[in-house]
Amino acid sequence: MNTAAKLSAYGAALVLVFAGAWAAGSAAGPLTVGAGAEPGPHAPGGSAGIQPDGLASARDGYTFVPERTTLTPGVAEEFAFRITGSGGAAVTQFDEAHEKRMHVVLVRRDGAAYQHLHPEMSADGVWRVPVTVPAAGSYRAFADFVPRGGQGVVLGVDLQAPGAYNPVVPFPTRAAEVDGYRVELGGDLRPGHASRLTLDVTRGGRPVADLQPYLGAYGHLVALRQGDLAYLHVHPDGTPGDSRTAPGPQVTFFAEVPTAGTYRLFLDFKHGDVVRTAEFTVATRGEEPPPRTPAAGTERRGDQRPDSGDQHRDQHGGHG
Repeated sequence: MNTAAKLSAYGAALVLVFAGAWAAGSAAGPLTVGAGAEPGPHAPGGSAGIQPDGLASARDGYTFVPERTTLTPGVAEEFAFRITGSGGAAVTQFDEAHEKRMHVVLVRRDGAAYQHLHPEMSADGVWRVPVTVPAAGSYRAFADFVPRGGQGVVLGVDLQAPGAYNPVVPFPTRAAEVDGYRVELGGDLRPGHASRLTLDVTRGGRPVADLQPYLGAYGHLVALRQGDLAYLHVHPDGTPGDSRTAPGPQVTFFAEVPTAGTYRLFLDFKHGDVVRTAEFTVATRGEEPPPRTPAAGTERRGDQRPDSGDQHRDQHGGHG
């Protein structure tokens, strides 16, 4: 085969590879999913009729409508959106959940660059929050809210940050270190069961027994299923001031994952008036992923800025 033919064949192979990657990415989660859409029996959501949160932009009569779907890497800008009702008008009445009326979680689709944001709503129903994404790639934004008098809803949309994309592969870990703190994860995720998870916080080898409340708990945990980024609610065990819940060093949660697989876990904890985030990658019980060498950027550290109320931005935080 001559040189020209070899190059032609190589180019064709690259087209097939990238086409396959695009198909896999599309299957992992669409830009938008119509209201009421449900995964089939072989979809990531599991059995027919069951759809985890965050896979759709519209559900239960509500739609997540961003004003724009592009972000500029490395530039501080405003992310604005509305939650609309079945008639298309902006919803303006929300109940508080975990001390906020709206939680926005933003993460790149490879599990990097995690942020937990608390936007403010104007009278016209538009929510706004400053955001900076560190690098190019496809991001997933989740809006987690409770309509007035209703049940909690989590909707998701894709946002694009153009530029050279350098994906990272989170490696399996049950221990995280951030700003001199070490957090160790105990317990197993078991599909279809409420799994008890414990997170022990130490600093310099000593237990941290004076954690501060953050969003109504001594820790805040969110779980995302690797691949499609299904968003899972995780509930803390106990409440600060209930006379039984200690302020550390151990924080306990209950999580129920719908399917076997690998999950990314993000724990927010507050100490010394600073919110930090520990990140973990774990497989469900009986499914251990192969060990991987961490790619550049996978060992990110938590935000060191003090909590500043509704405009606080935890670069790697999570909402449970």
